[in-house]
Amino acid sequence: MKEFIRGPRWLAAMLAVLLLGIAWISASALPESAVSGGPPPSPKEGFTAPDFELISLTGEVISLSSLRGHPVVINLWASWCPPCKAEMPALEDIYLSYRDRGLQILAVNMTAQDSVEAAEAFVAENHLEFPVLLDMNGEVARRYRLRALPTTFFVASNGVIRKVAVGGPLSGVTLRTAVEDLLAGVP
Repeated sequence: MKEFIRGPRWLAAMLAVLLLGIAWISASALPESAVSGGPPPSPKEGFTAPDFELISLTGEVISLSSLRGHPVVINLWASWCPPCKAEMPALEDIYLSYRDRGLQILAVNMTAQDSVEAAEAFVAENHLEFPVLLDMNGEVARRYRLRALPTTFFVASNGVIRKVAVGGPLSGVTLRTAVEDLLAGVP
């Protein structure tokens, strides 16, 4: 045994262990994006909401970053989606109740899955006053990892997502509670 510890076999075995260790560390290391501050796997509570810039039905270009300093409700919807249709009156009521306190609502129509005409008709029929943005190529759907319609993000004035609601329709009480928490700065 002493011969093995001092002999060339021992040196070869130690070198092999060292090389295997280096290979294991290299293979199991996190990708650079995971440690370099890259985006989280999906937008979620506690993370900054991904920025976007879209055109509204009125032709105005609106970016999320331009609303920094205001609480924002981002609602991803389509005109063919029954739960989306059902929650729009509650969103309009919330907007009318809280816009004087700085609340912004961005209703992002999934135009890549819908049509501008259908969105315009729905907005006119429901007399919606908040901005309706058009996600023509699905960019916002991809950035926000859209899984179901409707999906609503409640974003604090500092740009951090406070709550995510996947599916719907959201009740007026649920919306009001989430918005009041945003306005009060409740995490």
